[in-house]
Amino acid sequence: MNPQNASQGGDSPNSPTPRESQSAAANVIRTQIDALYGDEPVAPTAQTQEDVNPYERTHTPHPQPQAEQWKAYHSAWQTYYQKYYEAFYTHQQAQQKKQAHEQPAQQTHADAQSTGQSHGQHTSSSNGFFSSQPEPTPQPTPEDMSKDQALFELRQKLLGKVQSRAKKVRRSKHFIPVAAALSVVLLFGFLQYNRVLIASVSAYVSPGSIDPQNIVIEPTSSSAVTADPRLIIPKINVDVPAIYDIGNDHNSQMAAMEKGVAHFAIPGASSRPGEVGNTVLSGHSSNDLFDAGDYKFIFAQLDKLAVGDTIYTHYQSVRYTYVITKKEVVKPSEVSKLVYPTEKPVLTLITCTPLGTAIDRLLVTAEQISPDPSSANAAPAGSGQAAEGDGAAIPGNSATLFERLFGAR
Repeated sequence: MNPQNASQGGDSPNSPTPRESQSAAANVIRTQIDALYGDEPVAPTAQTQEDVNPYERTHTPHPQPQAEQWKAYHSAWQTYYQKYYEAFYTHQQAQQKKQAHEQPAQQTHADAQSTGQSHGQHTSSSNGFFSSQPEPTPQPTPEDMSKDQALFELRQKLLGKVQSRAKKVRRSKHFIPVAAALSVVLLFGFLQYNRVLIASVSAYVSPGSIDPQNIVIEPTSSSAVTADPRLIIPKINVDVPAIYDIGNDHNSQMAAMEKGVAHFAIPGASSRPGEVGNTVLSGHSSNDLFDAGDYKFIFAQLDKLAVGDTIYTHYQSVRYTYVITKKEVVKPSEVSKLVYPTEKPVLTLITCTPLGTAIDRLLVTAEQISPDPSSANAAPAGSGQAAEGDGAAIPGNSATLFERLFGAR
């Protein structure tokens, strides 16, 4: 039998089986894949022919970039962008300078065109001189202008734009009305609240905090003094006239406090220095800057006084010494706080609080220690007893601007 007939006939004993043919084909493909993805091709063995799944895929993992490679990558991009923007801004500045130099020539060109048209002359646009299209600007190189010059001119351009916009705002029709309205608001605010500002400055800038024991006079001394009534508080540097023989109504008190501290004599508390009972003196802690008087802030630091501090009054050529025993904050209507039975000469100082307002009243009470209080004169009739129907209120500040305009007080 010839080979052709043998091949067409049945299988010879040496011909491969179908399973062996599939394994051989799989091994060929596997060898090619290993050659592509592996370091060295793997020769098929008897074990791989029998046991390895022909559809299994294996390859060497792709190597990851190293840290130095990432640094080089980012450095390359940073260098690229730096050069790109440097060239870009340099090009822009060069164009602006060129346009600034060409502007007079363009103006001359426009004037020549208008003159030629008025005389009926027409020129060809091909000669480039009378062309409506500007000649293309040559691209400048970074060497034309240094980086510092480019940045300087860029800053100058931005500054020019800011100044131009500021001029437009000032020329705007809304600028003057807004500025005028703001000025009026500030003026009214100052007129209304100037006492708050000035009183605060007076309270914390004025000299003070002098220890009572460091004063020159002797607390128990009864040596003669001038006949002018005065109130002296060394700790807060107060030395002010005391005004007596006045009414207890608001207007009388305000007029007296323009000249010093006012004697606030009410039924049940109308004593004077040297008499048993309560002697009440009122003064401003703050008042309107434009009100009359030199003592608008005389009690601005009264709150700094403490129990044990010394106070002096001069009355009828005698110095009276008092020691503070109590501090209290009350409402303006609580006049009854000033009226109480006592067998000692007592002095009470009154002012407005908080500073710069007339919301409450601060009462500072002191008892006489010199001359000997046991030798004091008798109290006025009705001392220590509240009178019926007396409508007097504890004095305070003058009316504010809005209160004067709208009659709130």
